[in-house]
Amino acid sequence: MGFPVLSSYRLQLRGASSGFAFTFADAEKLLDYLDDLGVTHLYLSPILSPTEGSAHGYDVVDPTTVSAELGGPEGLARLSAAARARGMGLVVDIVPNHVGVDKPQQNPWWWDVLQHGRDSAYARYFDIDWDLSDGRIVLPVLGSDDDVADLTVDGDLLRLGDLAFPIAPGTGDGTGPEVHDRQHYRLVGWKNGVVGYRRFFSITSLAGLRQEDRAVFDACHAEVARWFREGLVDGVRIDHPDGLSNPGGYLVWLRELVGDQAWIVIEKILGVDEALEPTLPIAGTTGYDVLREVGGVFVDPQGKPALTDLVGSAGVDYEAMPALLAELKIKAATDTLGSELSRLRRSIAATAGGDDPLLPDTIAALLTNIDVYRSDYPGLAALLPAALAETEAAQPHLGPALQILAAALARGGEPATRLQQLCGAVTAKAVEDCLFYRDARLVSLNEVGGEPHRFGVGAAEFHQSAATRARLWPQTMTTLTTHDTKRGEDVRARIGVLSQVPSLWAEFVSRWESLAPPPDRATGQFLWQNIFGVWPLGGEVTPQLRDRLHGYAEKAIREAAWHTTWNDPDTEFEDAVHGWLDRVLDGPVANELTKLVGQLNPHAASDALGQKLLALTVPGVPDVYQGTELWDDSLVDPDNRREVDYEVRRAALNELQHPKIRVVTTALRLRRAHPDTFLHGDYIPVLAHGDASEHVLAFRRGEDILVAVTRWTVRLKDIGWGNTVVPLPEGSWTDTLSGAVASGPTAAAQLFSDLPVVLLERDRG
Repeated sequence: MGFPVLSSYRLQLRGASSGFAFTFADAEKLLDYLDDLGVTHLYLSPILSPTEGSAHGYDVVDPTTVSAELGGPEGLARLSAAARARGMGLVVDIVPNHVGVDKPQQNPWWWDVLQHGRDSAYARYFDIDWDLSDGRIVLPVLGSDDDVADLTVDGDLLRLGDLAFPIAPGTGDGTGPEVHDRQHYRLVGWKNGVVGYRRFFSITSLAGLRQEDRAVFDACHAEVARWFREGLVDGVRIDHPDGLSNPGGYLVWLRELVGDQAWIVIEKILGVDEALEPTLPIAGTTGYDVLREVGGVFVDPQGKPALTDLVGSAGVDYEAMPALLAELKIKAATDTLGSELSRLRRSIAATAGGDDPLLPDTIAALLTNIDVYRSDYPGLAALLPAALAETEAAQPHLGPALQILAAALARGGEPATRLQQLCGAVTAKAVEDCLFYRDARLVSLNEVGGEPHRFGVGAAEFHQSAATRARLWPQTMTTLTTHDTKRGEDVRARIGVLSQVPSLWAEFVSRWESLAPPPDRATGQFLWQNIFGVWPLGGEVTPQLRDRLHGYAEKAIREAAWHTTWNDPDTEFEDAVHGWLDRVLDGPVANELTKLVGQLNPHAASDALGQKLLALTVPGVPDVYQGTELWDDSLVDPDNRREVDYEVRRAALNELQHPKIRVVTTALRLRRAHPDTFLHGDYIPVLAHGDASEHVLAFRRGEDILVAVTRWTVRLKDIGWGNTVVPLPEGSWTDTLSGAVASGPTAAAQLFSDLPVVLLERDRG
């Protein structure tokens, strides 16, 4: 095995067919820079062969091969060897839950199943609902069912426009519709809401795999096994294990495959009060839990009432958000994921030996009372009985259907598994993909793994969580930005400052609403914060920024699904939003945005530096998302997959004048110099004293590192540090960021005279 993972740097790889390339060779050219930055491991987005033109790699079509567009196995070997030569290593993102089927011909396993049906050697690989249509796989790929009439036979293919499907041997005579009727698949309109296989959430282009079958697991992981056998990589990140039939069993097999020393982290989105299952053979999660805590301590709780009133003035009853979430979960279960719900119902009825017309409504109601992605981890055994009790107490008439459900669940097997898989999909669709685009109180809190109803994170909660993580999960990943975050870390930091100036924000919004009235006030309040979050300091609206904001606005209003949706766009409303956005960008509001950003940016920068230093030094292994060592103004994907200018970053690293790269490289290099402290050292809160003590968050790592950051700087600017003191432990301490030396009780004004953060190392001389 290679080198212990002390830190990682996330790279989004992509082939040239995606628009622009970033390959193994490009990553290799960055090794000297990343080594200088202090990174120990490159963390690569999925590298197995994806759908042609993929910009992200999560739509793998051949799990047995490394993507040729990225450089193939030879390119991977060269990158690994070059990293090893520098004492660095690789971590790779793998996707066990699903494969891409959008272009069937590119996926040999899927193509074979379409051609041979249940007789295919790969039929068992996919989670297919063979009972839905008399043994045929239902594929919702047509504009409408009537399009079947336009199918044509082209040799051994059935075609319709750009769509092409295989013809089973001996079934190719006759017209297109006649041949279609003889196939192992049935093409239907996508608006029917019927699908013949488990998907990744509601994405029909991603088909679920049956990793619970050992033969499937072995076939899907043969290439991964080779990486570890040949010493090419040191760890893996597992995409969405909660979608699998048995995540715990899968991770046991994976640990056996990659060995005891491999670093395994999983994309597990924890509820705010959910502990990670302690029996899993992994290092931890990909860090959404830590992201919430780190960002949350910079949110000023004093801003809660005024920001709540502001959204209330737009007609949003914030206290009704829990009820709204329940409605969204029910809609997700019965509508968006209705096909999955129907399959679960059939499974329950077959297992329990009985059915009930209220069973679908009962399942949906039950899911509104489960606040985690799935509740079948051993440590969560009490959740499902409690949810059943809450559901029956609220709706006694569902009692008989709940009994049928419980009778099926008691036997385990398919009903229990499918309930959990549906639970995760419902949660994702209702919370991340809808509620988080409606909740406009403070949108920096609307993040994967977040809980915007909790207005930030208190210092006591932060310290307790960090100390627990140091004991139980010291090598879990910590992060601030991922390819899935709704906004980049610096955008969230700037928006978070609004919690410190809620009245000022309300004044500006009121004026802007009169200067450029949005088509809908609640939608406007959501978009105002995001526009503010990415607004350039100089106020220059480039064509690129305009395109990015229009793209974001369209995605946001469709995800919110208040006035328009992906499946049924309301062009009149969307045109009104685009017109409004142009009036904002080109009218008097633009000048006011520039003025407000200029006024608040010092506070945003302070919080951005503070959260960055925390993420790099709290218990866990920090990941730096590509480009975020300098200020980053990214919004949700695909905005956060833009090209990164590494020449600018090389120059900034050489000069060390930019405060963010100074914080990043200093912390990463210090981690490399003190691996035991950061991987195994205790976490001890350090409490400041004095009138402004609440504006300091500080802690010690082991015996030789002390971290302190400033927060809530708007109020601090008014009162000053005054008599506030940070009690440094015995000895002399040097701030590795500035070179300043301190000892004993030290005035906060002295500690933070250079930057709003300090990273102290105990002097050993």
